[in-house]
Amino acid sequence: MEEKNMQEILQKAEVLIEALPYIQRFNRKIIVVKYGGSAMVDEELKKNVIQDVTLLKLVGFKPIIVHGGGKEISKWVEKSGMEPEFVNGLRKTDAATMEIAEMVLNKVNKSLVQMVQELGVNAIGISGKDGGLLKVDKKYSDGKDIGFVGDVKEVDPKVLFDLLEKDFLPIVCPIGLGDAFDTYNINADDAACAIARAVNAEKLAFLTDIEGVYKDPADKSTLISELSVSEAHKLIGAGYIGGGMLPKLNNCIDAIENGVSRVHILDGRIPHCLLLEIFTNRGIGTAILGDCEERFYKK
Repeated sequence: MEEKNMQEILQKAEVLIEALPYIQRFNRKIIVVKYGGSAMVDEELKKNVIQDVTLLKLVGFKPIIVHGGGKEISKWVEKSGMEPEFVNGLRKTDAATMEIAEMVLNKVNKSLVQMVQELGVNAIGISGKDGGLLKVDKKYSDGKDIGFVGDVKEVDPKVLFDLLEKDFLPIVCPIGLGDAFDTYNINADDAACAIARAVNAEKLAFLTDIEGVYKDPADKSTLISELSVSEAHKLIGAGYIGGGMLPKLNNCIDAIENGVSRVHILDGRIPHCLLLEIFTNRGIGTAILGDCEERFYKK
């Protein structure tokens, strides 16, 4: 065998050996993957994400996918002759928009189920309506009524535990029910955090259109590989975190403080970012962890 070919084979073996402690550490543990952004639009990236999650399932993890679909919803709202409207970054959702959003999210949901099934793993798509999974209160934006937008107030994870026990991969779209059984759209980040807390997930991974958390967003060399909750609070307090990262990081902190061991913010535009973050000694995004959690990445 040529030396070059042998070297390539040995490098593949090294990758597998590097992954071993992480497979051992998280075997049979629940990981919630919030799937959104460009990785939902680009067909090749979508295929990569589904391959990643399916691999996690096959090596012993218990993944749950929670997906958004904002860009797709906006497209179909426009096709219906309406103009998408946002208030402080939240979609204003009247009854007609809610009907479109639910149809689109269910369409996205079943397409993801189909992709997982094609890879030989059994998946079931559900919404927060099923089994009373997500109960919500009406959400207001700075006191403004923005329609059928919900704040998760209660999660009943029984349906998810039942599916995991039967060896299914659950795929959840963020639709919930109010007290009067009206249908509400839920921010997918919020839904993923609430579900991760309810199932005591070992990991929560956000697939986004950003590389991770930077101390200085203008300086790409300041990407933070690991960040404790107390360090995250300091960054926020010092004014380093702003824009869309602020609510996302606050969601991460909330998840950690409510029992999730580790939260990852990943750039979903990078092929196989999920595997690179979880199975290598130095990930490609930012991992947020509790102050007492063991740090895994080598500095």
